[in-house]
Amino acid sequence: MRPLNDGALAGASAFDSEERDAVYRAIMTRRDVRDQFLPDPLPDDVVRRLLEAAHHAPSVGFMQPWNFILVRDPAIRQQVWQAFDRANREAAEMFDGERRDKYRSLKLEGILRAPLGICVTCDPTRGGSVVLGRTHNPRMDAYSTVCAVQNLWLAARAEGVGIGWVSIFHESDLKEILGIPPHIEVIAWLCAGYFDELYVEPELAVKGWRQRLPLEELIFSDRWGNR
Repeated sequence: MRPLNDGALAGASAFDSEERDAVYRAIMTRRDVRDQFLPDPLPDDVVRRLLEAAHHAPSVGFMQPWNFILVRDPAIRQQVWQAFDRANREAAEMFDGERRDKYRSLKLEGILRAPLGICVTCDPTRGGSVVLGRTHNPRMDAYSTVCAVQNLWLAARAEGVGIGWVSIFHESDLKEILGIPPHIEVIAWLCAGYFDELYVEPELAVKGWRQRLPLEELIFSDRWGNR
């Protein structure tokens, strides 16, 4: 006999076609926004909804290791941009010849242009020393936090808010600027704001850096290499 529902379980069904299409539209049209930000501040209720979406991401052991530092102060964002600029000049030297010139031509951040910066962090101590599901893969806390970033990004797309993920930093620089404790890991700096245009295809594809790989080349059956 099936036990009575104690309130922890509820019926689940597929979304109707309109709801389903909206989810896939958010996924397929999500873009990394860098240079199209408008100066208008994001309303507090919109920011709250984005953070609620992030906070409802899956996390291993339900440890919820994320924190969100909302940075609106232009002076702090200027310091963050300077940290990016130092790292970006280092990164350019890692490429050769025409590739280096191409790299330097790319717009890779919107730190000063976007009205809001969101630093997303991961606290590996939040679930204690032994975390369900992390016992054999200690990086699961960071992976969980990346899921929170993706949730926020898709919610932002639905809200008409642009997000740009900036990863070209020395983590120690961000920690010093934002007063982040040593044991906390920086996962992402997100530029957030309304925008006036959105690329139809990913910007790096449009500008010839890389193209999307054919999905068929990435699928194996049962064992690595079996197509």
